[in-house]
Amino acid sequence: MMSSGSTYGDIHRYEQPRESPAAALAIVLLTIVEIVFVGLFTWGLLNGWGRSAEGNMFLGGVLGVIFIDLSFVLLLYRKEFLPDVMIVKKRRRKWEDLYVREEDVDGTSVTDGALENAKRALYPYYKR
Repeated sequence: MMSSGSTYGDIHRYEQPRESPAAALAIVLLTIVEIVFVGLFTWGLLNGWGRSAEGNMFLGGVLGVIFIDLSFVLLLYRKEFLPDVMIVKKRRRKWEDLYVREEDVDGTSVTDGALENAKRALYPYYKR
């Protein structure tokens, strides 16, 4: 679905996800492998493998495999089951995100209006 609108927030491109059954099966299998490694890590932690140097390295490797497996699950899910959407955004100059007005690019002095700000902080209902 394409949009010819160029106003801020319009959807410029929208592509449906593929939702392939092979990806769904791969996510299920990777989730089962994830559960097995989490169980192995938990069992090793409860049996005190972390007390020895070799066991501690083994637990670190299992934890690394857990996070790598999780990253593949999330990668497949993002690629196969989330739509590809491009939204029109407003382009800004570099200084516009930092300053409200163009003349404020050089900044302001710390002492400008310090007395006025102190009066407002001490007496909130102070009127000019």
